[in-house]
Amino acid sequence: VQLQASGGGLVQPGGSLRLSCAASGNIRAINLMGWYRQLLGKKRELVAHILSGGSTEYADSVQGRFTISRDYAGNTFYLQMSSLKPEDTAVYYCYAEVKEATDWHTRPYWGQGTLVTVSS
Repeated sequence: VQLQASGGGLVQPGGSLRLSCAASGNIRAINLMGWYRQLLGKKRELVAHILSGGSTEYADSVQGRFTISRDYAGNTFYLQMSSLKPEDTAVYYCYAEVKEATDWHTRPYWGQGTLVTVSS
């Protein structure tokens, strides 16, 4: 199983950006999809996650500004980020708990990071 993240870049404060994460491989189901971020020298923190049933959870710092969603058909999920602030600058990582088709075991997977820079 592989997770491929994309969509990072440079954006001005107040702007918007959408991150995508595509999961591929021997996937039977994805139980949880999420986004984490990590600032230089800091530990990785949860931004948002979405469960297979559709329920979501957000960090207080992004509540109301970010929206996580998923495309059930294509095993892709997204993070729509709006009203971005300089403090949102970080490397963003996608994460998924995947039930594999080979043995039906659920395992965690991380995508590569994508850098989001919010600056004027």
